[in-house]
Amino acid sequence: MRHDLLDRLLSGDGGPAADHVGLGMLLAEAHNRSRERLNEALRPLRVDVRGLTVLLALPMYGPVSQRDLIAQMGIDKSTMVRLIDELEDGGLVSRERAPQDRRAYSIVLTPRGEQTLAQARRVTGQVGDHLFGWLTEPERRRLVELLRGLAEHSAAP
Repeated sequence: MRHDLLDRLLSGDGGPAADHVGLGMLLAEAHNRSRERLNEALRPLRVDVRGLTVLLALPMYGPVSQRDLIAQMGIDKSTMVRLIDELEDGGLVSRERAPQDRRAYSIVLTPRGEQTLAQARRVTGQVGDHLFGWLTEPERRRLVELLRGLAEHSAAP
Protein backbone atom coordinates (compact mmCIF):
# COMPACT_ATOMS: atom_id res chain seq x y z
CA MET A 1 0.00 0.00 0.00
CA ARG A 2 1.86 3.01 -1.24
CA HIS A 3 1.41 6.26 0.56
CA ASP A 4 0.30 9.56 -0.91
CA LEU A 5 3.74 11.19 -0.98
CA LEU A 6 5.23 8.34 -2.95
CA ASP A 7 2.37 8.38 -5.43
CA ARG A 8 2.75 12.14 -5.88
CA LEU A 9 6.53 11.92 -6.32
CA LEU A 10 6.14 9.20 -8.95
CA SER A 11 3.42 11.12 -10.79
CA GLY A 12 5.79 13.98 -11.52
CA ASP A 13 4.73 16.40 -8.77
CA GLY A 14 7.92 18.11 -7.75
CA GLY A 15 9.85 17.65 -10.98
CA PRO A 16 12.52 15.20 -12.15
CA ALA A 17 14.48 15.18 -8.89
CA ALA A 18 11.35 14.19 -6.99
CA ASP A 19 10.66 11.48 -9.56
CA HIS A 20 14.14 9.99 -8.98
CA VAL A 21 13.63 10.09 -5.22
CA GLY A 22 10.22 8.49 -5.62
CA LEU A 23 11.62 5.69 -7.75
CA GLY A 24 14.28 4.99 -5.12
CA MET A 25 11.63 5.01 -2.41
CA LEU A 26 9.48 2.58 -4.40
CA LEU A 27 12.43 0.21 -4.88
CA ALA A 28 13.22 0.39 -1.15
CA GLU A 29 9.59 -0.27 -0.25
CA ALA A 30 9.44 -3.34 -2.51
CA HIS A 31 12.69 -4.63 -1.02
CA ASN A 32 11.62 -4.03 2.58
CA ARG A 33 8.22 -5.63 2.14
CA SER A 34 9.51 -8.70 0.34
CA ARG A 35 12.32 -9.17 2.88
CA GLU A 36 9.85 -8.75 5.75
CA ARG A 37 7.51 -11.34 4.24
CA LEU A 38 10.34 -13.83 3.70
CA ASN A 39 11.78 -13.29 7.20
CA GLU A 40 8.32 -13.85 8.65
CA ALA A 41 7.98 -17.13 6.74
CA LEU A 42 11.48 -18.25 7.81
CA ARG A 43 11.02 -17.35 11.48
CA PRO A 44 9.80 -20.85 12.51
CA LEU A 45 13.05 -22.25 11.09
CA ARG A 46 15.06 -19.81 13.25
CA VAL A 47 16.83 -18.29 10.28
CA ASP A 48 16.46 -15.02 8.42
CA VAL A 49 17.22 -13.95 4.86
CA ARG A 50 20.86 -13.15 5.61
CA GLY A 51 21.46 -16.47 7.32
CA LEU A 52 19.64 -18.29 4.56
CA THR A 53 21.93 -16.66 2.01
CA VAL A 54 24.92 -18.21 3.77
CA LEU A 55 23.17 -21.60 3.94
CA LEU A 56 22.45 -21.39 0.20
CA ALA A 57 26.06 -20.48 -0.58
CA LEU A 58 27.68 -23.35 1.31
CA PRO A 59 26.58 -26.17 -1.03
CA MET A 60 27.66 -24.05 -4.00
CA TYR A 61 31.19 -23.45 -2.70
CA GLY A 62 31.67 -26.58 -0.62
CA PRO A 63 33.52 -26.42 2.67
CA VAL A 64 34.86 -22.90 2.45
CA SER A 65 36.76 -20.49 4.65
CA GLN A 66 35.03 -17.42 6.03
CA ARG A 67 37.46 -15.32 4.01
CA ASP A 68 36.47 -17.03 0.75
CA LEU A 69 32.80 -16.82 1.68
CA ILE A 70 33.19 -13.08 2.29
CA ALA A 71 34.76 -12.67 -1.14
CA GLN A 72 32.11 -14.78 -2.90
CA MET A 73 29.15 -13.13 -1.18
CA GLY A 74 30.37 -9.54 -0.94
CA ILE A 75 29.61 -9.29 2.77
CA ASP A 76 31.90 -7.39 5.12
CA LYS A 77 33.99 -9.33 7.63
CA SER A 78 32.18 -8.30 10.82
CA THR A 79 28.77 -9.11 9.34
CA MET A 80 30.00 -12.52 8.17
CA VAL A 81 31.47 -13.35 11.57
CA ARG A 82 28.16 -12.46 13.22
CA LEU A 83 26.18 -14.52 10.69
CA ILE A 84 28.41 -17.57 11.09
CA ASP A 85 28.26 -17.23 14.89
CA GLU A 86 24.44 -17.13 14.78
CA LEU A 87 24.24 -20.11 12.42
CA GLU A 88 26.74 -22.05 14.53
CA ASP A 89 24.81 -21.24 17.72
CA GLY A 90 21.70 -22.59 16.00
CA GLY A 91 23.50 -25.82 15.09
CA LEU A 92 23.20 -25.13 11.35
CA VAL A 93 26.90 -24.79 10.50
CA SER A 94 30.17 -25.72 12.11
CA ARG A 95 33.71 -24.46 11.85
CA GLU A 96 36.08 -27.30 11.05
CA ARG A 97 39.84 -27.28 10.59
CA ALA A 98 40.71 -26.88 6.92
CA PRO A 99 42.67 -29.94 5.77
CA GLN A 100 45.00 -27.86 3.58
CA ASP A 101 45.79 -25.33 6.35
CA ARG A 102 45.43 -26.35 9.99
CA ARG A 103 45.41 -22.68 11.04
CA ALA A 104 42.28 -22.01 8.98
CA TYR A 105 38.70 -23.16 9.42
CA SER A 106 36.14 -24.21 6.86
CA ILE A 107 32.45 -23.47 7.29
CA VAL A 108 30.31 -26.56 6.68
CA LEU A 109 26.61 -27.32 6.89
CA THR A 110 25.65 -29.64 9.72
CA PRO A 111 22.95 -32.30 9.20
CA ARG A 112 20.55 -29.93 10.96
CA GLY A 113 21.67 -27.15 8.61
CA GLU A 114 20.98 -29.35 5.59
CA GLN A 115 17.51 -30.13 6.92
CA THR A 116 16.81 -26.46 7.65
CA LEU A 117 18.05 -25.50 4.19
CA ALA A 118 15.67 -28.02 2.57
CA GLN A 119 12.75 -26.62 4.58
CA ALA A 120 13.80 -23.04 3.81
CA ARG A 121 13.90 -23.81 0.08
CA ARG A 122 10.26 -24.91 0.26
CA VAL A 123 9.25 -21.86 2.27
CA THR A 124 11.08 -19.45 -0.02
CA GLY A 125 9.53 -21.15 -3.04
CA GLN A 126 6.07 -20.43 -1.66
CA VAL A 127 6.90 -16.84 -0.77
CA GLY A 128 8.63 -16.34 -4.11
CA ASP A 129 5.57 -17.65 -5.95
CA HIS A 130 3.45 -15.10 -4.11
CA LEU A 131 5.86 -12.22 -4.70
CA PHE A 132 6.91 -12.96 -8.27
CA GLY A 133 4.39 -15.49 -9.60
CA TRP A 134 2.31 -12.77 -11.22
CA LEU A 135 5.22 -11.93 -13.55
CA THR A 136 5.53 -13.75 -16.85
CA GLU A 137 8.91 -15.38 -17.50
CA PRO A 138 9.95 -12.63 -19.95
CA GLU A 139 8.90 -9.96 -17.42
CA ARG A 140 10.90 -11.69 -14.71
CA ARG A 141 14.00 -11.88 -16.92
CA ARG A 142 13.56 -8.20 -17.80
CA LEU A 143 13.20 -7.26 -14.14
CA VAL A 144 16.44 -9.10 -13.33
CA GLU A 145 18.15 -7.35 -16.24
CA LEU A 146 16.93 -3.93 -15.09
CA LEU A 147 17.93 -4.52 -11.48
CA ARG A 148 21.38 -5.76 -12.48
CA GLY A 149 21.81 -2.61 -14.56
CA LEU A 150 20.70 -0.46 -11.65
CA ALA A 151 23.15 -2.24 -9.33
CA GLU A 152 26.00 -1.71 -11.80
CA HIS A 153 25.19 1.96 -12.35
CA SER A 154 24.81 2.68 -8.65
CA ALA A 155 28.20 1.16 -7.78
CA ALA A 156 30.81 3.71 -6.83
CA PRO A 157 33.15 4.63 -9.73
